[in-house]
Amino acid sequence: MTKKTRYFLAGSAAMLTVGLGIVLIAYSTGGFPSVSASAVSNELRYVPADATVVAYADVRAIMDSDLRARLKEAMPMHEQGQQEFQAQTGIDIEHDIDYVVASLSTGLQKPAPLVVARGRFNDTQLEALIREHGGTVEDYKGKRLIVCVNNAHGDVPIQTGSVTLAFLEPGLIAIGDTAAVKTSIDAQLAAHSITSNNEMMELVSDIGQSNNAWAVGRFDVLASQANLPEQVSSRLPQLKWFAAAGHVNGGLSGSLRAEARDDQSAENLRDVVRGFLGLARMQAQADPRTSALIESLQLTGTGKTVALSFTVPAEVLQMIPKMAEPQR
Repeated sequence: MTKKTRYFLAGSAAMLTVGLGIVLIAYSTGGFPSVSASAVSNELRYVPADATVVAYADVRAIMDSDLRARLKEAMPMHEQGQQEFQAQTGIDIEHDIDYVVASLSTGLQKPAPLVVARGRFNDTQLEALIREHGGTVEDYKGKRLIVCVNNAHGDVPIQTGSVTLAFLEPGLIAIGDTAAVKTSIDAQLAAHSITSNNEMMELVSDIGQSNNAWAVGRFDVLASQANLPEQVSSRLPQLKWFAAAGHVNGGLSGSLRAEARDDQSAENLRDVVRGFLGLARMQAQADPRTSALIESLQLTGTGKTVALSFTVPAEVLQMIPKMAEPQR
């Protein structure tokens, strides 16, 4: 596997990771304006109806945020890899990706991650790069697919049999397992996408109206297919749904919400969270930054719902210390 191929596969894997993990980064760091779920309604039509997890993040605004600039100053990063990736693929991660919608489907023989990204991409350069190193091009129901089969002897740990890049629409691409990408195209053409899943869309509509990074999913499905030992699975909370969201407006605020199977399971979880908050408050008394965060945590919810919210004032965010520049 050549260096150019490694760049593309590493970049593809990174986008998959970003798609599923960026919501957690955004939830922790924020710095972007509000975007409702309707803003990505077109992209959601490419998410299969049976997706177990759906996530969204406004990547463009995160990259432009004042808080991210502060974090870059506090934690200097090497940019050579990013520059080399851009030279090979034509994608400037900091400026060319607007937002991503990611999903994970677990109903197939293996988990099928998928990322649908909106931005500015050099389709010709991407196709040439993959074709140059063994990738094949095919047409699937009117969409152009570039398939890169995993080399079992390669040095990039891709777990799926193949990674496929699909040009869905101008400025819209999908990256994922080949089966997942084709299922995504089928979902859009047959109008049988996540937008037809009423339970999931109720959660998306609720948290998407006032938040710009969010994730919703079926906790029970993930837990049942995780192949966890009995002693571990038996101790997991009896949850059905989960939702996470973040928003920045001067400071940072966010929320985590879960729906339990019954009222008693929800009350048991609230008791666990209360105990955690009590312990955290005791340990945070000596650190003003940690104390401010812990004190902002608010546990709410009735019946089957458990919710935890927090708010971090801008003054606390300004206390992020600057790390020393790496020695050369």
